[in-house]
Amino acid sequence: MEMPAPSRALLRNAKAVRWAVGIGAAIMVAIAIVLLFLLTLATNNRELYERNYNRLLVVNVVVAGVLLLVILWVALRLFSRLRRGKFGSRLLIKLAAIFALTGFVPGLLIYFVSYQFVSRSIESWFDVKVEGALDAGLNLGRVTLDALSNDLAAKTRNAATQLAEVPDSSMPLALDRLREQLPANDVILWSSTGQLVASAGESRFKLNPERPTAQQIRNVRTQRSLAVVEGLDEPAPGNTTNARIKVLALVAQPGATFGEPRLLQATQALPPSLAANALAVQEAYREYQERALAREGLRRMYIGTLTLSLFLAVIGAVLLAIILGNQLARPLLLLAAGVREVAAGDLSPKPALQGKDELGGLTRSFAEMTQQLADARDAVDRSMGEVSAARANLQTILDNLTAGVIVLDDQGNVQTTNPGATRVLRVPLAAWEGRPLAEVEGLEAFGAWVQQRFDEYLDERRQHGLDHWQQSFELSAGSPGAPQHIVTLVARGAEMPGNARLLVFDDISEIVSAQRAQAWGEVARRLAHEIKNPLTPIQLSAERLEMKLAGKLAEPEQAQLAKAVRTIVDQVDAMKRLVNEFRDYARLPAAELKPVDLNAIVSDVVALYAREADGESAASHVPVRMELDAQCPTIMGDAQQLRQVIHNLLQNAQDATEGAPVREVTIRTEWRPQSKRVRLVVLDSGTGFPEHILKRAFEPYVTTKAKGTGLGLAVVKKIADEHAARVDLKNRIEEGAVRGAQVSLSFAVAA
Repeated sequence: MEMPAPSRALLRNAKAVRWAVGIGAAIMVAIAIVLLFLLTLATNNRELYERNYNRLLVVNVVVAGVLLLVILWVALRLFSRLRRGKFGSRLLIKLAAIFALTGFVPGLLIYFVSYQFVSRSIESWFDVKVEGALDAGLNLGRVTLDALSNDLAAKTRNAATQLAEVPDSSMPLALDRLREQLPANDVILWSSTGQLVASAGESRFKLNPERPTAQQIRNVRTQRSLAVVEGLDEPAPGNTTNARIKVLALVAQPGATFGEPRLLQATQALPPSLAANALAVQEAYREYQERALAREGLRRMYIGTLTLSLFLAVIGAVLLAIILGNQLARPLLLLAAGVREVAAGDLSPKPALQGKDELGGLTRSFAEMTQQLADARDAVDRSMGEVSAARANLQTILDNLTAGVIVLDDQGNVQTTNPGATRVLRVPLAAWEGRPLAEVEGLEAFGAWVQQRFDEYLDERRQHGLDHWQQSFELSAGSPGAPQHIVTLVARGAEMPGNARLLVFDDISEIVSAQRAQAWGEVARRLAHEIKNPLTPIQLSAERLEMKLAGKLAEPEQAQLAKAVRTIVDQVDAMKRLVNEFRDYARLPAAELKPVDLNAIVSDVVALYAREADGESAASHVPVRMELDAQCPTIMGDAQQLRQVIHNLLQNAQDATEGAPVREVTIRTEWRPQSKRVRLVVLDSGTGFPEHILKRAFEPYVTTKAKGTGLGLAVVKKIADEHAARVDLKNRIEEGAVRGAQVSLSFAVAA
């Protein structure tokens, strides 16, 4: 997110102020360094200070003039802001005045006090007390060095006792530990003859460490330890790094009666401040007499430096007062600009100061709060987007459910439906939202049944704690004036929050039909087994009876016997044909799906019907007309079973067309690229199917023909299921009248 323009302007002003503060501070620091440098050299080189005093004065005047111009420029800007009524102007003026007075008045007071102090102090430096103080300082330094030497000597003697039983192989490690314990910069173990045995510290990096003198070795043998301060007698100019305390201690050798004792040497560097102070006291005492003759010049140098420093400090204090006032007001300006932007609804990132003071922390807290508000708004937007997406996903799920979903209120009024409900019930339920389900045309019985089931469910839930109800229902679905379809539903209901009622239902007509077909197949198998066996003995017994009685009966009785035997034989043959058809239905083999050309199969079957028509009279012949789509691709199917399907459909269509005014059967293939399926349609011009037949047309032994077995469409349905094809059966309605029937199958194309 881009930073707003007011915030960018404030940041630009802040950068300009920081540059001004940096440049001013650099100039003041440079002048202060020059003053301190000259003041440092004034004691040793009074001539250098006096020679550069006028130049320094000119530089201070020029810098003071520049700073005064900057102060005037900043003051003009402040008054200009005040006239324009900008936020924070009065606060800036107040802060600048407070800081200026706070810096100027105490500075002026300190100057007069310092002037009197310097004038009187310089005279007091050169009296008997000063000289006594210098002597006391020298004595104090000696006492301090003696105390340090004695302390290191005691520690070294104790350390020497620890090395008595340490073997030479472990001596370097032991010396390294002792060096850390003392502490010391360097630890060396010498033999009694001054030969190096082991070392730790700085001496390890030296080829020839400094050996103790013979006199020092003799003193150690008699006194058991010796402490020496080195580097303070004749130090190099400005160098105190060589000042150190060196201690030698005697290391006994237990168990070695004739062995020579060893010497442990520990070296500890003096603190730089202590060495510097000791040298300074010596140098001060040496120069005391020299400075006593230059009292007046020294006083003039110090007072001049003090005056220049005061002048620079006063000008700098006024400038810093204005700048620091601006620094204090800048966070408030940032906050004011940020508050106005937030009030206007702009939650873009706000500038924040990185200082560690409370005002900087306040700007950071405000920026964090604004960021949190922006994050919260983004989170709300994301949540709303997620809710919208979830709602869209839920709506997509509901729209693509094969099951129907209806939400009802406690009065049974339709509140929400999904396309699946319209698809299953074949009624545009969206137009009936807000109205009772029981008033929907064609669903009056279904709506009343649903309301009754919900009432019973609520009573049972209070008694038994049920969370839903489920039951099947059979209804005749379809819009008024359109063909009605018998649909078997399984409905499930539950109560939703707010006393709403959820109704979910699905069309299980195909499942019920498949179950019935499976049941009929089992019945057919058992009938074929139970009925066929006694038919042959019955037929043989009747024929044998006729043979035995032939010529033994009178003519009338003989004719009656022959007629009865023929009747038995004909009926047995009819029952055999019926049993064989049931057996074939029950034993229909599984389809072997392969890519086949549906148009070619249709042409082959229709050609058979054309040859059969050659032997029939024109009055009994029902022509079959083909309408084949040349764009139909190959489908996945079993050619033999598809021929049986086409034969059954054509035979049924011809039987239905007999006696009709228009005697014609049409078989048609259609390629539908949208669904990528091939459709086979057979139409007749007969009287159509009665309503009760349409409900169960695909069940075995359901037929409208007097001599039919009712297995033709059942076989078609079973083969269609093997091919995963959808079968539709309906009456053809033209101008409100039934003009025949139509059977259609939809096949998937080959991959």
